[in-house]
Amino acid sequence: MMNTGDGAATSRYVGKQGADWWRGAVIYQIYPRSFMDSRGDGIGDLQGVIDRLDYIASLNVDAIWLSPFFTSPMKDFGYDISDYCDVDPMFGTLEDFDRLVEAAHVRGLKVTIDQVLSHTSDRHAWFEESRQRRDNPKADWYVWADPKADGAPPTNWQSVFGGSAWQWDTRRCQYYLHNFLASQPDVNFHCPEAVDAILESVRFWLERGVDGFRLDAVNFCTHGELKDNPPRQEITESFLGVRPDNPYGYQLHQFDKTQPENLRFLERLRALLDEYPGTTSVGEVGDDDALGVMAEYSQGGHRLHMCYSFNLLTDKSDPGYLHETLTEMEARIGDGWPCWALGNHDVTRLATRWQGEGQLEKLRLFMAFLLTQRGSVCLYQGEELGLPEAQLTFDQLVDPAGITFWPAYKGRDGCRTPHPWEADARQAGFSSAVPWLPIPAVHRALAVDQQEHDAGSLLNAYRDFLAFRRDQPALVKGAVSFRPVRDNVLCFERYYQQTRLLVALNFSDQPARLAAPKQTAALADAPAWINGEWREGHLALPPYGIAIARCEMTPEEAPWDV
Repeated sequence: MMNTGDGAATSRYVGKQGADWWRGAVIYQIYPRSFMDSRGDGIGDLQGVIDRLDYIASLNVDAIWLSPFFTSPMKDFGYDISDYCDVDPMFGTLEDFDRLVEAAHVRGLKVTIDQVLSHTSDRHAWFEESRQRRDNPKADWYVWADPKADGAPPTNWQSVFGGSAWQWDTRRCQYYLHNFLASQPDVNFHCPEAVDAILESVRFWLERGVDGFRLDAVNFCTHGELKDNPPRQEITESFLGVRPDNPYGYQLHQFDKTQPENLRFLERLRALLDEYPGTTSVGEVGDDDALGVMAEYSQGGHRLHMCYSFNLLTDKSDPGYLHETLTEMEARIGDGWPCWALGNHDVTRLATRWQGEGQLEKLRLFMAFLLTQRGSVCLYQGEELGLPEAQLTFDQLVDPAGITFWPAYKGRDGCRTPHPWEADARQAGFSSAVPWLPIPAVHRALAVDQQEHDAGSLLNAYRDFLAFRRDQPALVKGAVSFRPVRDNVLCFERYYQQTRLLVALNFSDQPARLAAPKQTAALADAPAWINGEWREGHLALPPYGIAIARCEMTPEEAPWDV
């Protein structure tokens, strides 16, 4: 599992899927603070994850993604790192992490971890040294700039969390850049020594046996010229969750992120990962042209393995929008590889955002949509239970974004509340103490123990469909071809070698009927709730219905006429 130190990697855990296991993989995102508390302090920890690995394996996913567990002052709940190479005591120890990796591998689960490379905490030793004076060894490891003649910040760049992206520091009498909180200074990726140190921190975890990295805000790593960003002509919601109440959305972000120089860093990062066969990377992209950046960052086999964006993490769920997003991605990505998600720790929970709350058929439809697309998939903890967004009061919030923008924006706490394990247990089985965020009553009713033995539950629908998907190479690694949307039905084919599958998803509360080829056969091993009826020459779909069938037609023949 370890690197010998001379650049040649020894064998590591690869598993039966091979070195490209990540292509089409389903990755289960764990927010450690909220998954399972083993120590009774109200905060989830690494031992808690170990204790629940059997549950995760039972979902039939391929890997886990751990949100940050590094040493941190927790101003942004772990996304402000003060030591890249250690575990914060609230989560456990390095030894706990090593045991987690080993235990996951025993269960056939890969382990990917968050890497927040574009910025650190202001408590990081690098920054504490950098800010002391302008001529110390780490003076250029962060983005420092002189004020304008009138003392104003160097540019008009805005922070994602509101206000100027520049913070004045009296030690150096300069401003430093922070694209997020003022306590999250941006690393200077134009400084070779800083980049070398960043890459060594990645190597540290590779040496501990991790299988991959989710790269937070990866297109923010490199800034451009210190020039003002131009204004937007129209203030609209962007894919970073930015709203008209946040001045960040008032600019076109021409100079502060997504710079061409970032590609060189990604190529160095990929070269490092290639020293450790079987590892992977997935970059988070937040940009107006996120699909184009996803394509550029994952093409050619020498940058990232895959990327995901916020394009499916918005409120838009109509099949026309989904079709437009997916077909544009296919037109642009070439030999790159997408990763899709419908939920994560930064957005309103899927069941509320796409208004599937309380509708099992609708939630199953959303699941089938995600798990039949070409690409890899990230599932956020609690999605398999259909958890809705927790409705919190202002005095219950801890998220700095929610506190800043209340009441127009209620923050991210509503999707980060503890995972409910047992409906009637103290703190829903998450902890023996009062948890860091409250557990709403509606989540108790959807707890694991309430769904575990119900064959018709959403939890078991996820298990069944993920097991079914594993045995369908066309759904895991196959190509895709989309048909026009008609009557709110999204239709496409997935094909791999000699296998061709037809998929139809009815996003309407009305039944649908469409023409279908006669040479189709429903899949006998598909879950029973895949309920489209393939009849001679047509397909009948109930409201929110799902259909998957094998087609004997050749790729040159039109698979259906809709």
